[in-house]
Amino acid sequence: MTTTSFLLPIEFDLAATFLMAMTGVWAASRRGYDIVGAFTLAFVSGVGGGLLRDSIFLSQPPAVMQNPLYLLAVLAAVAVGVLFHRFALRFERLVAYVDAIALAVYAVVGADKAMVAGTAPVAAVLIGMTNAVGGGLLRDIFVREEPLLFKPGQFYVLAALGGCSLFVGLGYYGLPVEQAATSGICTTLLLRLLAIRFNWKTLAVTEWPKPSRTPVSRADHHPDPTEKEK
Repeated sequence: MTTTSFLLPIEFDLAATFLMAMTGVWAASRRGYDIVGAFTLAFVSGVGGGLLRDSIFLSQPPAVMQNPLYLLAVLAAVAVGVLFHRFALRFERLVAYVDAIALAVYAVVGADKAMVAGTAPVAAVLIGMTNAVGGGLLRDIFVREEPLLFKPGQFYVLAALGGCSLFVGLGYYGLPVEQAATSGICTTLLLRLLAIRFNWKTLAVTEWPKPSRTPVSRADHHPDPTEKEK
């Protein structure tokens, strides 16, 4: 088991924050919000997962409260998102691709920070998933909508689950952490992009296949004997 942490360069972490925050700005523009609403959704989308990870699971000061660069990344996302919101509305798949990149990075970063904090592997996977999808969950709650991650739809949480599980498993069994992190990020990104490309979706539990009775063939069917046959 390796104890070395995967220290993602802060530029990558800030880029993920910027990209996720920009999706929050575009969500605000679709709802006709003003600049305050756009900043609020950008903030919760960009750093909401980290806030949940640090405050609830790891019981430590959130990274956004320790380094002002995260707030600057959110502000930059607001500026860019407002300028290009019309472009984003025309190319919705581009928004999904941007979100997929941020999802992949955040999933592994969250799982890594959990392992560094000494959590169990299963807990690290859970925290990594929370880090990846927590911003979107808070965004939906803020706009009083049923969270998207609860609804049937394209693979999203499952993509984060796959990448986090692979990263934690490879790191736990001795693969150099840098390689494990690269594998986890690429796996999450690949699963998410394939889900977008081929429209892989989850099903509501009411739509799960039910066991069907095996039809009885005529050859196997033996009717009750008639009086004459008796």
